Amino acid sequence: IMKEITSSMAGTVLNVLVEQGGEVSVGDTVLMLESMKMEIPVEAETGGKVSEIKVNVGDFVNEGDVLLVIEG
Repeated sequence: IMKEITSSMAGTVLNVLVEQGGEVSVGDTVLMLESMKMEIPVEAETGGKVSEIKVNVGDFVNEGDVLLVIEG
């Protein structure tokens, strides 16, 4: 099962805290966004292996953009 983690708001990718192939659990912070001078943690909604990271640090993302894909 592939689960896409999407951005809940527009912002800039501040930090990617996982690596492709890495394991994550539900609730793990996988990415940090910066929006309106606030740091917004993005959490894994499902556990599994990170199969794809679709953004880089410094990228601007819009609400609903796919940030990464978890294979569970």
